[in-house]
Amino acid sequence: MNAIELKLLRNAEYLQYVKDYLGIINLNNPEQLGIDAKLAVLTAKVTELEALYKKALASEKTQELLTIDERRDNAINGIYYFLLGYTYHYDADLQQKAQLLLTNMALYGSGIARLNYQAETATLNNLLRDWENKPDLADAITTFGLTSWVNELKIANEEFNTKYLLRTQEYGDASPETIKSKREETNAAYYALRDRIDALHLLVETPPSPYASVINQLNALTDQYNKLLINRTGNPSPETPETPQV
Repeated sequence: MNAIELKLLRNAEYLQYVKDYLGIINLNNPEQLGIDAKLAVLTAKVTELEALYKKALASEKTQELLTIDERRDNAINGIYYFLLGYTYHYDADLQQKAQLLLTNMALYGSGIARLNYQAETATLNNLLRDWENKPDLADAITTFGLTSWVNELKIANEEFNTKYLLRTQEYGDASPETIKSKREETNAAYYALRDRIDALHLLVETPPSPYASVINQLNALTDQYNKLLINRTGNPSPETPETPQV
């Protein structure tokens, strides 16, 4: 069966993927296929994960995080597109300075606004440190009058980190189970079910295999999510992300 890097899926994407996976299997007579036991285990784990996810979304601090995350995304995206426009400027010096800042941004990868919460916070901290401490970059920021925009990015990123730590503390106090650990449990159940289907399919001596249809359907689903991951990592510009990771 086709593989996918589950760890690269954001929580909302991951949850939807495993729910779709279960939905497809349930439409293919799992009892007759002899996979109902492992299906039940995965179903239970997905139900537990969804309950944790909904609890996290319901947190007041989570809603605040979504708002602040949008602020910093807008700031980094705005700076990026502002500089991109200047790479077409008739003044060669302005072109050079815009490209200098864009090259510095590129060191931290494409699509900064699409990173998960923790990765984006760390990346923006490093980027802002470069802009403050490297004279040529600081000069370029001043030349373009981007100081207020950079300050907005810094303030939003710091506020986000503060709220994120408070939310983590609140959520940790409320439940010893985290979404991360529950995802790991769900992964184990997912792989057990997937490998069971693969093994039974390989053991079929006389075609057609009764597992061929469900495997094709599951592969089609997995391909859709793999394309989502490819489009995200291959995007050369930072864009507003889909539902953020919580």
